[in-house]
Amino acid sequence: MPEVRVVNVTKKYGKLYALNNVSLTIHDQEYFSLLGPSGCGKTTLLRLIAGLIEHDSGEIHIGDRRVDKDPPEDREIGFVFQTFALFPHMNTWDNVLYGPKVKNYDSKQAETIGHEVLELVKLSERLNAYPSELSGGMMQRIAVARALAAGGKILLLDEPLGQLDAKVRNDIRYEIRRMAKDLKLTAIHVTHDQQEAMSISDRIAVMKKGKIVQIGSPKELYMHPNSLFVAFFIGESNLLEGYVTKLEGKNAEVELREGYKIQAYNERDIKVGDRVVLAIRPETCEMKLGLIGEGLDGLFGQIEKTTFEGTIVRYEIRLVNGDRFVINRPSLTEEWVKLGQEVTITYPKEKAHLFPYPANGLSDEISV
Repeated sequence: MPEVRVVNVTKKYGKLYALNNVSLTIHDQEYFSLLGPSGCGKTTLLRLIAGLIEHDSGEIHIGDRRVDKDPPEDREIGFVFQTFALFPHMNTWDNVLYGPKVKNYDSKQAETIGHEVLELVKLSERLNAYPSELSGGMMQRIAVARALAAGGKILLLDEPLGQLDAKVRNDIRYEIRRMAKDLKLTAIHVTHDQQEAMSISDRIAVMKKGKIVQIGSPKELYMHPNSLFVAFFIGESNLLEGYVTKLEGKNAEVELREGYKIQAYNERDIKVGDRVVLAIRPETCEMKLGLIGEGLDGLFGQIEKTTFEGTIVRYEIRLVNGDRFVINRPSLTEEWVKLGQEVTITYPKEKAHLFPYPANGLSDEISV
């Protein structure tokens, strides 16, 4: 199966850049996700690869062939839409066989393909059902089956789970990945759901305002974000503003508001005196009752709000310098801390990511 290469692709609508000089390579048989907030350009990129819209400049390659001038039917692509897009007047069998019939497959070959893909999506027993007689999860599986039956080497999925409820969505996403891997397809999955992308992708491209800001495995993006936007958008991060007051190797001392000093890990070209933002993930922190230690040993504050979220309890804390801080703790393994309780928060220094303060301001940098 082929790899997909996008080279310096730009797409504008009037003066607005939907995509601005985007380049990326999606490897053969990779399950790749385009992740970002609404309006970032991920669906535009998917539709350009499919040939549903035309780009303004750049190149698109599938395997060793440049395809950006080819019509969609010549690109060997299967496309799954968010809205299912099944023909309401056709039953399951006719919907699935639509692609093979359009491509003039002989009837025996088309029937063989139809039975194979319906067996793959576990809907062989619903051959005669019409879309109105099926659940959302079933309709989406049929949409995937129809895309597979058309014989595409690349599977493109545009928010394929967006109209499903949470439980069905969780089940279907793993099924789609399994099918793509079993058939050795190259799959490109568009979503704005971080958990969805993190759970099924080999690699992810995080997009913002028509550009790709980072590409990596789910673990790389989560553990080593290259920007404040990625640290804030992938998962959750506490963002604390301050100035670097001391550096010893990669160990940094950061002074927050009201002269409050804490430790951080400097992986970038940050110098003493630089204005910085410290990003600390809520689940990396430990919490103890009372104000324990002094100096750089921890963050001190008071519980302002607790929220039960199933497997975790979310604590919102007002630090002694006035900054707000959130931590997540397991709900089943420890006693809940009460409102108003004074606490000390500790965190692994190497997991506190230090970034230069953005020139465009913090709010604009992390906005979606």
